[in-house]
Amino acid sequence: MKQQGPKSLSPMEYAMKYLTAKDRTVSEMQTYLDAKEFGEADVDVTVARLMDLGLLDDARYAVRFVETRLAAKPVSRRHLWEQLKGHGLSEEHINAALDEADADFEENNARVIAEKFFRQFHALEPEKRRERVLSRLLGRGFSYDVSRKAYEQALNTEEEWSES
Repeated sequence: MKQQGPKSLSPMEYAMKYLTAKDRTVSEMQTYLDAKEFGEADVDVTVARLMDLGLLDDARYAVRFVETRLAAKPVSRRHLWEQLKGHGLSEEHINAALDEADADFEENNARVIAEKFFRQFHALEPEKRRERVLSRLLGRGFSYDVSRKAYEQALNTEEEWSES
């Protein structure tokens, strides 16, 4: 273990400080402690202890991440999958967390985004507006079919508003 003078912290103390800001994945914690130049054995013991205490739980992290992201900003299942993978989570934890999400969340999220951009691009010619809305949806990871359906729903919603 690297000594940093009389006020050096143990791996557990560093880990607890790191967890104070927000939840972390096992991979993130290992990377953090490795960067502090603790030995592999110290890192493994610390991570195992944090898991035993319930302070590191990749399954819980994945579920909370999905819930938080969906509440904050509608995104596609693929986009969420890529974000979770970037946090070092296993495919098993990622798929389980995404399976817990509402079965219709992909289409609902696409519809919300389509309506937002449909209103934002209201001054454009219809074909240009369609291209821009679809481009935004595809850029957020939605499939073409889901994007097209969401665009059509936004178009129908606007027609209903104008008839009222």
